[in-house]
Amino acid sequence: MMIGIPRERKSGENRVAIIPSGITPLLEAGYEVVVESGAGLPAHFSDDEYRHAGAIIAGDAESLYRQAQVILKVLAPDSEEADLLQPESTLICLLDPWFNRPLLEQLAARSVQAFALDLVPRTTRAQSMDVLSAMAGISGYRAVLSGAMALPRYFPMLMTAAGTIHPARVLVIGAGVAGLMAIATARRLGAVVEAYDLRPEVKEQVESLGADFIAIEVPEADTSGDGGYAKAQDEAFYAAQRQQLADCVARADLVVTTASVPGKPAPKLIDQDMLHRMKGGSVVVDLAAERGGNVEGTRLNQKVDIDGVTLVGHVNHPSRVPVHASQLLTRNISAFLFNMTEDGHLAPDLDDDIVSATLVTHHGQVLHGAQPEITEEPATDVEENA
Repeated sequence: MMIGIPRERKSGENRVAIIPSGITPLLEAGYEVVVESGAGLPAHFSDDEYRHAGAIIAGDAESLYRQAQVILKVLAPDSEEADLLQPESTLICLLDPWFNRPLLEQLAARSVQAFALDLVPRTTRAQSMDVLSAMAGISGYRAVLSGAMALPRYFPMLMTAAGTIHPARVLVIGAGVAGLMAIATARRLGAVVEAYDLRPEVKEQVESLGADFIAIEVPEADTSGDGGYAKAQDEAFYAAQRQQLADCVARADLVVTTASVPGKPAPKLIDQDMLHRMKGGSVVVDLAAERGGNVEGTRLNQKVDIDGVTLVGHVNHPSRVPVHASQLLTRNISAFLFNMTEDGHLAPDLDDDIVSATLVTHHGQVLHGAQPEITEEPATDVEENA
């Protein structure tokens, strides 16, 4: 069975699904591998490295898709690329199934068996396959670096002959994987860090990283959703949350927001009034910009100034660290594939909880991915700024 590794087509995407060192395990499992020429170049892996690892190099996407029965990608294909998939072939990638219903229907019409890595359950057995967690860690790290570069202040405390510089104050909202990495990174840079999450059970994790956990009183609610994610709440809950977070936001030099709920628009956690209370020169990095943002005024892939506060809405932070992001993806995707591999062939067990959770199209049917109700206009995409 032939595995295909195509070049990512989306502008600004520098990752590759499998790096050269990941080819050998695929071959040892009984697969053959074909890689589109140039697929690894944005992540700094050459065609020669893939050849030396034992992969075949295809001159273009059309040639690759003609040969491969299994396609491993990072992001979902566009409509044109989806038409290149062979009937009865298998696609494994991040599909964003909640917001990509037309693509799922197109794949189903072509009898493509598609697996969405976005839906890997957060269970112990699936940890090695958890692409979202791996990429979220990079996003949290990059968010703090982006904020530090935009902040007109030092991060660490400095005692010099010219006087003492007090450490920057950082507030991280959302203590999932991205938030915890943001806390750790800010602490390494010498900042004083506070963090808030609507799930009280993460308090111990926040404090273990040297940050202060902010406890606020909000209407009683079930805050933990399926798979370890936070659960969406009603507007009354978020309004009470914003009111009590306002003082914390006002005293911060850098705020990093990471709150997201799978399949839903991002909850609004910081409004214009809260931004106006922040000191001039403060920075907010909104990691939820792709789903409308946690901050009122976030512009997708833009850095904007609101009354002297810099609001950063960049997305796809992992693509800015493509070497290690691709290395982690290789391990995640390979583990996912090997869970369904038997004697060099793909043999998914539909009773397996990981397989059943991630299988979105099968035998011409869409199994997951109903379009959610969108209550806000999505942010307008523009060319990404560095």
